[in-house]
Amino acid sequence: MAYDPAQVYQPEADTFLLLAAARAEVRSGDRVLEIGTGTGHIAMALAQNYDIVVTDINPHAVLCAQKNGLNVMRNDLCAGIRGTFDLVIFNPPYLPTRPEERIDDWLEYALDGGITGREVIGRFAKSVGNVLSPSGRILLLVSSLTGIPEIRDLFEKNGFLVEIFRQETIEDEILYVLRITRDNG
Repeated sequence: MAYDPAQVYQPEADTFLLLAAARAEVRSGDRVLEIGTGTGHIAMALAQNYDIVVTDINPHAVLCAQKNGLNVMRNDLCAGIRGTFDLVIFNPPYLPTRPEERIDDWLEYALDGGITGREVIGRFAKSVGNVLSPSGRILLLVSSLTGIPEIRDLFEKNGFLVEIFRQETIEDEILYVLRITRDNG
């Protein structure tokens, strides 16, 4: 496969908001997992000071992040990841996408959140507990287009608490970084 940079999601306002949140949340000694790294922009900023594991499902993104000096695993969400992490960072595909709007390419993996925008987020909510340390935190970037109450429900059904950590209005939507922790009682 030839590397095609047009198939990799480039850093945008959502990336910068999530990076600012990650810098505010990460603690000394944290073991960090970034799922869906894209170009590796966030991971590169954190890798200088923290132990970080980086993944993406898109082979073009994996190659891009490798070109940017990161060691990247290609996999789907939390599948195949061993060990636990203190901080999990994820900018999922969150755009509501009808079947007729889909584009059959790798960039679609960064954008297409299914009809509600929550398809991948729901799968993530079910699997992230397997890699999150008991006192771990998740930073999840989502949009007002995706439905914050519905996302909160997805995580609460899987034993998590959800709070809005950061937000920023961009054009016709509000971007949110949700801070998610285990509901320990």
